[in-house]
Amino acid sequence: MEGSSGPDVWPRQVLDQQPRDIQTLFQKLHSGDLVPEAVCRGCKEQHRQIEMNLMVGDVSHLLDLLRAWITPPSNDNTGSRPHGHPQMIRFGAHLVLVLRHILPDDVKDAFQEKLQLIGDLILNTYAIFLFTQRREELVGVYASQLAPYLCVELYVHMMELRLNDSVHVKYKIFRSAMEYLPFFPGEASKGCVSEILDRVLMRSREVKPSTRHVKTEDPGEQHREGCLEKATTVQWLCFTPPSTISDSELVKAELLARALQHSNILFREFALISIWRTTKMPVGAHMLLSYLAEPLKQPTELLLSLEHHNVSENLKEFQDWREYYACDALYRNWLKIEMDNEDVSPIELSSEEREKAAVAARQALNASLSLLERKYTPWLTGIQDMPQDTIEGEWLELDGIAMFRLSSGDCLQPDATACTALTSALYACAGELATERQLSVDISICTGDEYCINVVLRCTALKGDGIGPCTAEDGGLLASVMAAAFKGELEHFEEGVALEVFQLDASYINKEGFREAPAKFIVQGLCRRCCIPELILRCMQIRISLADLPDGVHQFHNELVELIASPDSGLHRLFSQQQLQEFLLLEREFCIRSMEAEEESSIDATSY
Repeated sequence: MEGSSGPDVWPRQVLDQQPRDIQTLFQKLHSGDLVPEAVCRGCKEQHRQIEMNLMVGDVSHLLDLLRAWITPPSNDNTGSRPHGHPQMIRFGAHLVLVLRHILPDDVKDAFQEKLQLIGDLILNTYAIFLFTQRREELVGVYASQLAPYLCVELYVHMMELRLNDSVHVKYKIFRSAMEYLPFFPGEASKGCVSEILDRVLMRSREVKPSTRHVKTEDPGEQHREGCLEKATTVQWLCFTPPSTISDSELVKAELLARALQHSNILFREFALISIWRTTKMPVGAHMLLSYLAEPLKQPTELLLSLEHHNVSENLKEFQDWREYYACDALYRNWLKIEMDNEDVSPIELSSEEREKAAVAARQALNASLSLLERKYTPWLTGIQDMPQDTIEGEWLELDGIAMFRLSSGDCLQPDATACTALTSALYACAGELATERQLSVDISICTGDEYCINVVLRCTALKGDGIGPCTAEDGGLLASVMAAAFKGELEHFEEGVALEVFQLDASYINKEGFREAPAKFIVQGLCRRCCIPELILRCMQIRISLADLPDGVHQFHNELVELIASPDSGLHRLFSQQQLQEFLLLEREFCIRSMEAEEESSIDATSY
């Protein structure tokens, strides 16, 4: 009886309707009229569809299903938010890893591109999910399997979002990258930590439009916050790499070398922003100094052995900036004390408060004079960017993003007329050299930002100004032109309006018009032109406050005058005409107050 009921005795019409393979069977289960509804419904569940596609080996269709279930739709712009059920995202990511590693190459060839593209989308989605769940330490496992560009973008995005988080959270991201990714470029299939850090540093220097569109009573405060964000980014370079990775000490030295190089770039920008005589500290600069304080206490032999970062020059410049910002902090400390004392009646001012101000003044003066009187290693000098065999015919370019600032501290919104006037004023500032050096000036309003302007200056490089070992210590032509703009002393331009810079770079441009190398001597020279005169004028201001004291008349009497007048120092060339006039007025006030103090002292002695 059993044999008579088998398929062999079924009518041909019935037999032809039966599925002949597993794929046809699954299709019949989905759509057959005789299949119970519960079976049809169960076959449409996600886990059943995955099982069926795996059984028939249809990996291509399985990847399409996973993409539809997991990755965001094409019209969804929220790329930082995972789409789909968390367990499905997790399962899909691990299934992709399994398919990539266990399938034979001849099997994968049929859908290799789809496995790579859709697989990366799924892995990236799961990495973002882990990030949103605060499991940053696991991200590296999956990020290391992504295409290099996706891996770099993922880490850059995470580092930017976690920039202001705790050190513990930031170190989890840093460690996961270090443990699962190569540091140096070389392995084409993986992103590298070096490229991630370069992108993070580069993006951190960009002026963010969103921080500038909000109008406040003090627009400069927004830019100080921007400086703080730039400085905070350097902390990624100051973490200690895990000792378990290969060449951990070399990687540690490489990170410190990059931190020094980038910090010096920021120090120059911060110095040009903070030359105003206020009590507000340049917090970005001091944050950088705090980040690098501990790493620089370690032995520097391996650090100095790195040749591709000009470590010795960067270390020297860092030390120069550390000394400068120490002087700056002492001045602002004295200024705060002095301003607090001005709010108190001279009769009510105690001797302790007077002495506190005098001590702060002497400390600030001594520190500044120590920096100014250095003979063998003057501040921010001795830098050579290009080798001696640099050919003539190359160009120098200085470009930056800046804002018009009034002497009151308010910002001035630029328009086409202001840009044209600034272009003419900068060109005229160069005089006859504008024609000889083929100076070009390009000023334009930043796209999408109505308060900032792009400034681009270019001229030919000559021996002593961009070519050869005798590179000008004052930054050459481009620095002299921009210094007048930063000091607010451009002729044929609105009086009292200065440029405040937020991003500044200088480069060598080859004959084809491409950037060849940084020309940092220009920005360093610009800093000398702006910072040294201001430092001396601050000293003159402090010195006047000491003129009334018994021992303040002769102390620091001639040092500053002799320093400016000395042909050896060449400091007088850094001063503008207005700064020299201010210097003479301050010297005159000091002499008058000194004579008055001497007269009072002699009268008191006679009466006694």
